[in-house]
Amino acid sequence: MKKNDRTNVMRLLDSKKVTYRSHSYSHTDAVSGMEAAAMLNRNPQQVFKTLVTVGRSGRHYVFVIPVNQELNLKKAAEAAGEKHIEMIKEKELLPLTGYVHGGCSPVGMKKLFPTMIDQSCENFDTILFSAGKIGYQVELPPAELKKVIPFQTADLV
Repeated sequence: MKKNDRTNVMRLLDSKKVTYRSHSYSHTDAVSGMEAAAMLNRNPQQVFKTLVTVGRSGRHYVFVIPVNQELNLKKAAEAAGEKHIEMIKEKELLPLTGYVHGGCSPVGMKKLFPTMIDQSCENFDTILFSAGKIGYQVELPPAELKKVIPFQTADLV
């Protein structure tokens, strides 16, 4: 990977002295997480997607779940302490987070939102998630991620 291929997520991880591996695949359009996992030849249970939601209170929450799973909105609301939660509209993603659909990362959003990662992350030494740009992923142990963003684990799928 060339130096100018570094994403803001990678620069942020570097600045916090976090150990990670970067992966890239050739793609300019958003692809599904399952396609990204296949291009990287990785177990889809180990590759995570970042979803942004809004609760009835108007507060935003970030959920990080395996790419081959769907977010259970009832479990998500319970984990967030909300009565009801729903996905934000795609057009709201960029102004809210600074990321585009397909390149959303839990690291480096414009604001730090309460973040929950599916408890299945504990089944792996490392997990992969978007490096903040389509075609780029970072891989690191969940414990290393805690150095950058506070998160809780919960049953979300």
